[in-house]
Amino acid sequence: MSLSVFLGMLGPWQIALIVAVVLLLFGGKKIPELMRGLGSGIKEFKDASKEEEDPNKIEEKK
Repeated sequence: MSLSVFLGMLGPWQIALIVAVVLLLFGGKKIPELMRGLGSGIKEFKDASKEEEDPNKIEEKK
C-alpha cells in the first residue's frame, strides 16, 4: 500500500529527474550492464522459487 502511495506522488518531472540522476551517476555505458545483471538476478530468483515448488508437487502426487 505504501508503494502505491509513493508512486502516486511521482509526476513526469520527478521521474525525468530520477532518470537524469541515474544517468549522471552510472553513465550511459554502465546502465545496460546494470539492467542485464538485474534481469539475470530476477531470472535466478524465479528459477529458485520454481525449484522450491517442484519437490512439493512431486510429494503431493505420491
